[in-house]
Amino acid sequence: VAFLSGNKFGVEAVSFYLVAYFVTSVGAFGIIALLSDEDRDAERMEDYKGLFWVRPWMAAAFTAMLLSLAGIPLTAGFIGKFYLLASGVGAQMWLLVIVLVINSVIGLYYYIRIVALMFDSSASVNPERLHPTVYVGGLVTIFVLSVLLIWLGIFPQEMISMIRNLIALG
Repeated sequence: VAFLSGNKFGVEAVSFYLVAYFVTSVGAFGIIALLSDEDRDAERMEDYKGLFWVRPWMAAAFTAMLLSLAGIPLTAGFIGKFYLLASGVGAQMWLLVIVLVINSVIGLYYYIRIVALMFDSSASVNPERLHPTVYVGGLVTIFVLSVLLIWLGIFPQEMISMIRNLIALG
């Protein structure tokens, strides 16, 4: 949507969205990697069932990452999607804006399913699958990414100013 708008605001929207998506994706896939072991990856929905009851901070960080991917307020993903929508509205690309909103709602359904499973108390993730040496470094990385994700969602102006300055230079 923002690419097709073909204006400076579109470039700004794409740039912010890429930063937000990078932080969110690295965090989400980092958590998946921490839940995986040498035998298999954490690729099934059941792999997240009850995660909150075993690793509450990891579940909270993963929830923030998933909500950011869905574009929920107070996350970088919300600002990124808002920017994309504003770019599409400014260029009057109504069909693409509607498709973007519909796709976001569909994605939200899948993300909320994973969040709900993490808070299910009927079963839990096997804590032995987490490697302590990797877990500490991974947890620090996930913490930093989570703080950045929320920071960009609440205080996006610094990143927006940086992007505008880089666009002005180019």
